[in-house]
Amino acid sequence: MTKPKQRRGTRKARKTTMADYAMSFERLGQWISERARSPTLRHPQATSLSMLDGAVAAVVAGPVSMASEEWVCPLLGVDPDAFNHDTEEFSAIAATLMRHNAISEILSTRPESFEPLFVRSPEGEVNPQPWCMGFYAVMKLRLLVWSRLLSPNGTEHLMLRPILVHCIDDAGRPLLPPARRTLGTQPIVQNAWRDIPATVEALRQFWMPIRFKRGA
Repeated sequence: MTKPKQRRGTRKARKTTMADYAMSFERLGQWISERARSPTLRHPQATSLSMLDGAVAAVVAGPVSMASEEWVCPLLGVDPDAFNHDTEEFSAIAATLMRHNAISEILSTRPESFEPLFVRSPEGEVNPQPWCMGFYAVMKLRLLVWSRLLSPNGTEHLMLRPILVHCIDDAGRPLLPPARRTLGTQPIVQNAWRDIPATVEALRQFWMPIRFKRGA
């Protein structure tokens, strides 16, 4: 039996760039939600686009360059072998790496325009916690190298406060004790999210000499 002739115009376009493989960012959000609900598949650490966005920002602004597999696999709940096959998992990986490239480009060329993807209610209220928890999830992958900013007695610690003030630990308790959730007598939680864009750029600048000194 001979193979049917391929009709003109039906040949699939050849994939040559990461963008050719990537699903849309909106579809990535749906994919993450579906995987998080799956009774059989490994669940992603990033359970929303906002959380994924925060995680990617931490990779871009952090103290060391990280191999893609190190952070993408736990965030998406995929195995390293998923990088080797043209599947829907790889399409999600490609979309995540495209987001990484976009954030990296923005912070490198026009940091003042960086906008974290916070969750917003229909009324416009901002919930920065998922984004901050994504950022912290990446910090935990290399917590030792982030430790310079984690000492409450260090002045550098102030840079992380707008992010950490929205984070909780594995037991659901605030990551920062009550005494460290205030600045003087004023709570810093309510509007701390407004400082996060500048915080990310400040962290990137802070770590840059160390990151490049390490040969990253």
